[in-house]
Amino acid sequence: MRLSASNISSYIDQLPKNRAYSYINNKTKGEIRIVSVTKPEGPIIIKRYNPSKGGTPFTAKEESISSEMIWRVANAFFPNQPINFDRVLGASYNTRSVLESLIAHTPQFYYCYPGRIESTFNNSTIKKGHKHLIWRPEAPHPLGELHHFETDIVISEVPNTDAFYDALTLPNETKGSEIDIEIKRRHSQIQIALIMIGQQLGFRTWIAQNDKGVIYKNQRIGEMDSVVRSLRDENIISMVNDAYNAAKLIDCIWFKNGNLMPAVMEVEHSTGVTSGLTRMKGLQDTIPAFLTRYVIVAPDEERDKVLREANRLQFQSLNVRYFPYSAVEELYSLCQRRKIRGVTEEFLDCFMEPTVGLSNC
Repeated sequence: MRLSASNISSYIDQLPKNRAYSYINNKTKGEIRIVSVTKPEGPIIIKRYNPSKGGTPFTAKEESISSEMIWRVANAFFPNQPINFDRVLGASYNTRSVLESLIAHTPQFYYCYPGRIESTFNNSTIKKGHKHLIWRPEAPHPLGELHHFETDIVISEVPNTDAFYDALTLPNETKGSEIDIEIKRRHSQIQIALIMIGQQLGFRTWIAQNDKGVIYKNQRIGEMDSVVRSLRDENIISMVNDAYNAAKLIDCIWFKNGNLMPAVMEVEHSTGVTSGLTRMKGLQDTIPAFLTRYVIVAPDEERDKVLREANRLQFQSLNVRYFPYSAVEELYSLCQRRKIRGVTEEFLDCFMEPTVGLSNC
């Protein structure tokens, strides 16, 4: 089970608007009121004020909890696993404690204090933990109430898993084009992450013909060691007449051992999801009996769109998987730090979400 921004916005929208909500920390004397919730994914407009200092809901200014913030929190939740809002959001967003408190007032969420493992030299001890939220969809509490959950969970707070990219240079033809330069840069960063993941897992990677000119670490990505120079050299593609033309503009294809194709991927950062699905369907039509993963790689906040489009009748045969940017970069970071080897292709499925039948999630 996974949460989306629309789930959290919907839960908060169910809270009555005509009352005040307290913070989880009872030392915080302020109160919160919900002004409005924009469906499906926010923003959420709130007012916060401190009655002990003369504040009222009539004099408090309106503030916004952005869709981006809601998405970052939604992506951090897994059932029955505590999350620390400060670690998820860092120093960003001055309304993070407001969002945390409002979520805790909805039925599926509790606040808790899991133990914290503290390691010094050769010793590890369990200390009293910090405040966390935990999602317990199987055990809802009454709407509009705060409930504490006693837990024996202990957390080891390992360093974060940031992915990092060296500088890249986009082809000259990109500059001044209709494509926003930062959108193209992000698209290229994700392609580079997929190349590096593939290399670590023993795959060779095809990059769309029109993207090979991007320069990364002073080298065109089309000339990187694990990047396929020509699709015509791949047996899977060369043995079918129409497969080359169907595949040459697909953003990323992984090949293995000359006769396997672990994944066909479209990175959809700026264009509609439908264009990528259409390209993959075109390839599937040329090699219908060949088993592979057809994957849409897209920002986390595009999940609902991916699920909706992938479930259209004309694309259902693809059995599309969704590979969110956060999962790409989690796997990329793991490859950077641990140089993972020897895992099976099924390992990839842990980072990808099936889409068929989930269009109403």
